[in-house]
Amino acid sequence: MKHRAGFLRVAILLSAVVPPVPEPDSWKWPEKPQNLKVLPADWPGERLAPVMKGFTRALGVRCQYCHVGEEGKPLSTFDFVADTNPNKERAREMLRMLGDINQHLKKITPSGEKRVNVWCHTCHAGRPKPTTLDEEMGDAYRKGGVTAALARYRELREKFYGRAGYDFSERSLNSIGFELMEKKEYDSAIAILRENTAQFPKSANAWDSLAEAYLAAGNKAEAAANYRNALEIDPKFAHSLEKLKKIEEK
Repeated sequence: MKHRAGFLRVAILLSAVVPPVPEPDSWKWPEKPQNLKVLPADWPGERLAPVMKGFTRALGVRCQYCHVGEEGKPLSTFDFVADTNPNKERAREMLRMLGDINQHLKKITPSGEKRVNVWCHTCHAGRPKPTTLDEEMGDAYRKGGVTAALARYRELREKFYGRAGYDFSERSLNSIGFELMEKKEYDSAIAILRENTAQFPKSANAWDSLAEAYLAAGNKAEAAANYRNALEIDPKFAHSLEKLKKIEEK
């Protein structure tokens, strides 16, 4: 009964923040939905509708992500009752987990006046899987090298820049570049850090990092050139001053 109350509160809040969206005239929410296993089984379709729409927006997906149906086909052709799409059971487990998390949060004394709650969009932020930019690029790199990793970066940036899903700050590419340097994959590191300077051309740190990659690869001329690029932006950038001085002395 305790968990049921938790799920009910989650569902009510989801429905409260999601404005209704008109459905095509050819399909209507059923008066008595079937096969509800986590949400209250006696909910009418009009109560279920805003919750389901809340899920799609939180994950940035459409109905066929969890249900049996094809993109672009009328909703009247979907089998919403069937459990054959494995994402449907995953969604149920995620909703159960959400209830457990919010129940556990009640045991923690809040640091402010309002207690923290967790919802689907807390982690997903419009993405089906709540991965980090580093993870997405790392997976693409393992499958297709640095070209694939950069393509994935640009794809995600085009779709999600300005939203909460991924960290597109200078830090992300810088971190990936230095990880590749540690593995002595210098050409890949240079490509990643060069992209960082393209995205953040006014960052002395971005140019300094690119210089570091060239220096690690043994290309002192390019390293010196990029340390100078950093110093053109910030003449007092200590790390670039120190490294450039050492290169010129040698």
